[in-house]
Amino acid sequence: MQSRSRSVNESQNTCGLAAFRNLRTRTMGVMELEGKVALITGGVGGIGSCTSKLFCEQGAKVVIADVQDDQGHSICNDIGTTHASFVHCDVTNEIHVQTAINNVVAQHGKLDIMFNNAGIMDSRRSSILQNDIAEFESVIRVNLIGAFLGTKHAARVMQPVQHGSIVNTASICSVFGGVATHAYTCSKHAILGLTRNTAVELGKCGIRVNCVSPYAVPTQMARKFLNLEDDDMLDNLYSNLSGVALKPEDVARAVLYLASDESKYVSGHNLIVDGGFTIVNEGLTMF
Repeated sequence: MQSRSRSVNESQNTCGLAAFRNLRTRTMGVMELEGKVALITGGVGGIGSCTSKLFCEQGAKVVIADVQDDQGHSICNDIGTTHASFVHCDVTNEIHVQTAINNVVAQHGKLDIMFNNAGIMDSRRSSILQNDIAEFESVIRVNLIGAFLGTKHAARVMQPVQHGSIVNTASICSVFGGVATHAYTCSKHAILGLTRNTAVELGKCGIRVNCVSPYAVPTQMARKFLNLEDDDMLDNLYSNLSGVALKPEDVARAVLYLASDESKYVSGHNLIVDGGFTIVNEGLTMF
């Protein structure tokens, strides 16, 4: 027992909490989402697909919801169809969202975790005068209304059992201005408001609502927005935290924390994953 304890402590000190949890999973059979059922919208994208795989590794049954059918089925095949399945879902369509959640309950008997992750970005414009209203509305529909509908119908099936975790993908743009378009920034500010307001209401039903706010993650959507090639590095965009590059896996692990019972008393929280970017004004810093 003494030798085993020393081994665990050394792993924790050298590799950090994530490595310790992985070690605990391998040695003790403990999985953070064992027996849980999750629905992930935008599950084909970089953050969504990474989170789907991590959830399944941690014992969950995952249903991936997206409009990209071929990619969705491919991800499920990679993960294993005993753990992951796909449902076509346009998050701006309430019937689609309602049906997707009904299908999860019909297939698995419950819904423990709702990850409202679907999101898009509009084109970069140098002036609001060049903004197109149709493009603005499209971003709001996907990013905000999609999360609203996901929260609404997840709450519908979670309320009777008085339990559940809802996680929304926000962004540093939920608390910060000037780093993205007007539409995207407005949508993410609103996601934070939706998260806080629903956390107050649904907390009375035992349902936790939180959001995760990453900085620039090297996904296909971010690279397109920044006009970067697939092999271009994003390290120079990152924060004052040197020697670390933000990856989709880092965001997925933040979502895992908010979704799991590890955060059982955390609700209404905006977990910012930005390496300290939003806490400093580079024009005023003395360092």
